[in-house]
Parts: sequence; structure tokens; C-alpha cells
Amino acid sequence: MKAAVLYANEDIRYTHWDTPEISPQTVIVKIHSTGICGSDVPRVLHNGAHFYPIVLGHEFAGEVIEIGEGVTNIAIGDRVAGAPLVPCMSCPLCQKGYYAQCKTYSFIGSRQQGSFAQYVKIPAINAVKFDSSVSYDQGAFFEPVTVALHGLKLCDYTGGGDVAILGGGTIGLFTAGWAKIYGAKSVTVFDIDDTRLELCKKYGADTVINTISDPIDKNAYDYVFETAGVTDTMRLAFEIAASRAKVCFIGTPTRDLSFTPALFENMNRKEFTLTGSWMSYSAPFPGDEWTQTAHYFKTGQLKFGEDLIFKRFPLEEAAEAFALYKTPGAVKGKILLSG
Repeated sequence: MKAAVLYANEDIRYTHWDTPEISPQTVIVKIHSTGICGSDVPRVLHNGAHFYPIVLGHEFAGEVIEIGEGVTNIAIGDRVAGAPLVPCMSCPLCQKGYYAQCKTYSFIGSRQQGSFAQYVKIPAINAVKFDSSVSYDQGAFFEPVTVALHGLKLCDYTGGGDVAILGGGTIGLFTAGWAKIYGAKSVTVFDIDDTRLELCKKYGADTVINTISDPIDKNAYDYVFETAGVTDTMRLAFEIAASRAKVCFIGTPTRDLSFTPALFENMNRKEFTLTGSWMSYSAPFPGDEWTQTAHYFKTGQLKFGEDLIFKRFPLEEAAEAFALYKTPGAVKGKILLSG
């Protein structure tokens, strides 16, 4: 087959690669659409790969073309999204259903070969079926969409309350969408980019605030979801949380973070609950984050549109796609690869 193979830092080539072979309890998926995740960028541009050569890609959807011995949950021809985490399933954490905390996990597209290819082999349990009314491009969004929902689940969110979302990127946008589906009283998204904010308003936010040009509304929010991993928004979460609020850090930080004693004391004085969120899995694996995404995309309650896709590239132009990330701010949405 052909694949976009990372051979060294900034050296990704469209070339021949061994076609995966079926084995028991696995399926072979013909890739129709695969997304570039923000975590793929340092793997390609900043020496972040675990090893070379490797085929990256963990946000993907396609058609099942072959099933292995013992597979009963998936059939040839099924349209599936891939859950990329491959936990050991036997350690104490996996036995509790804490799959993302598994110490010996593998991961499709970073620790084993991924979806920047014509075909990928995955465990059958990692294949999530979706309806024919759901496009393959939507299927490639399953992974970030489930990350958004996982944050809500960790806060035991079942509706109501005023919800603040700090960061209006893909995950923040879908966090807003999920909050509306679950019945939020109001949803406010904070960001610095008016284009992202307008998209968030289209896809679920009631109110949007540009934290550079707009007065920052420091009303007390019952639920605060930080999705950007940025120092300013992580601090802002402590300011705008209501008494007894639930605060969830979904975004991955990239810099050292410090708090003044007065700011950090907000957690004590307000007695809010702070939790982190990592990936998107629950029991039974991969979790209802994935099955709910398939369901709500099918019903249309979880909105999806062409304007969520920044650019499409054929797989053979993967290097050109990653080159865009060298210019800060040049990529304003999801890039998809196909073919």
C-alpha cells in the first residue's frame, strides 16, 4: 500500500509501506478520511515521534474490508471510526475501567502504525460503527468529539447550570455542542479569535467573548471547561468559577503554570471541584463517549458542517499539509487527509 511515512524530523514521505495483515480479533479498515491532530504536529516538526519510521494518524474513519478470526461485533462493509487507545485490559487500572491510565498501553498512530495510510489494522473492539447518514469526514472527528464529552462525564454533568468553555477550538466547540444537548441553561465560550467564536455560536454557544477585545464577563459559572491548555485560560477558570462549581481542565498545557496565592485560594474559598480529563474512554471499552457520538451525529443533534474543515489534502501531500503549521496562526481548523 501507500502511506505517508515519517522517517525523521520534518521528513514525511508518501511511499510504499507494508499492507497490514489480518490477525485474530482485529479488522482491516480502508481509510477514507483522517485528521491531523495538534499532537501530530510536534511529532512531525519537533522531534516528537516515539520512533522512526512510523505512520502517524489517530483520527480516522473508513470501511471495514477484512475481519479476523473471532470478530463478532463488526462485519465487512461496516463504516467505522477508530478509537486509537489500545490498553492492556489486564492491569488493575484497566480492570477498573480507567483505560487512559493504563501504564502499558499502545496507541494507534504514535506507538504503533496509524491512519496516514490506505489501510490500518485495529483491534475489532476499537472499531466504532456509525450510520450511513454520517460522512467519513464526520467519522474522522469522532476522536476529538469524544474528548469533549469525556470532560463533561468526569464532572458528572447531566444538564442545567451556566457553562463556561475556555478555548474555542475543535474540542471547545464540541464541548459547547454537548453541553447544549445535555440541557445547559447557558453556554458561554471564551477565545481570542473571532472566527472561532462565530463558529462556536453556530454550533452551540449562546454567548461568545473575545478575551482581548471584549470586557471579560466574570459572572460565576456552575461548570467551567478549560480546553485550550493556555496559561491565561487556566488562570481565568479559577476566577470565573462559582461557589461549589465543577472545573475541568481538558486542554493539555505546554508551559509552566504559576498562580498567585490569592488566585489559587479561589479553589478554597469557593470550594469548587477541580479535575483533569485525559483522552475519552470509559467502561465498557471504548465507552459511551463513542457510541453517543455515533448516535448524536446520526440524529443531527450534534451539529457538523463543512466550515469545521479548514483544508483537505490528498495523502500524498501530507508534507505540504504539515508545512502549514510552521507559520503560527496559519491553520484555523481541522486539516483532513484522504486517499
